[in-house]
Amino acid sequence: MSNAAAPARPGAILKSNLWTSNPIFMQVLGICSALAVTNLLVNTFIMAVGVVFTTAMSNLTVSLLKKMIPRKVRMIVQTLVIAFYVIIVDIVLRAYLPDVSRALGPYVGLIITNCIIMGRAEAFAQSNPPIISFWDGMTSGAGYMGVLMVIAFFRELFGFGTLFGFRVMPGWFPDWTIMVMPPSAFFFLGLIIWVGKNIMNREAA
Repeated sequence: MSNAAAPARPGAILKSNLWTSNPIFMQVLGICSALAVTNLLVNTFIMAVGVVFTTAMSNLTVSLLKKMIPRKVRMIVQTLVIAFYVIIVDIVLRAYLPDVSRALGPYVGLIITNCIIMGRAEAFAQSNPPIISFWDGMTSGAGYMGVLMVIAFFRELFGFGTLFGFRVMPGWFPDWTIMVMPPSAFFFLGLIIWVGKNIMNREAA
């Protein structure tokens, strides 16, 4: 949540949200969906786009309304704003991508409880102008998306032998059932956190 104290520069925000303060592998936020929906790239991509949209628009809305929101009900209003955009995402998926909507199940609705979205609204949008808040929300969502897509890439590749539903592994290569089960998501998330931390420690040294 360091962006709230740092100067609101687009480049610094981008680097922070994509790398140095990445919400998944640095702050370990929003990992329920990272572990639950990353067995297929298509589902992961659509879920991540929904989070990017919700985070960006929630930040923008909270920043626009911050002076009109009483302090005592600030968190409730932020939750209502987030819920509004999540409902839009859910309706669009049900209308245009019903198969994906059924595959994602309750996880679309659980975007409301995603700590990344509430965290950015409270820590950044509440104290920054609308445009830069929108940028912060979008890049936070992009940082979330990047990690999920990496996890989904390897899980789908080794679990089903496909990428975005297209067969890419040779026929003789056996599908690894463990890769589409929750333990593999824990493994890859831990691996990404370990690699990221090591790279950062080397840069710092």
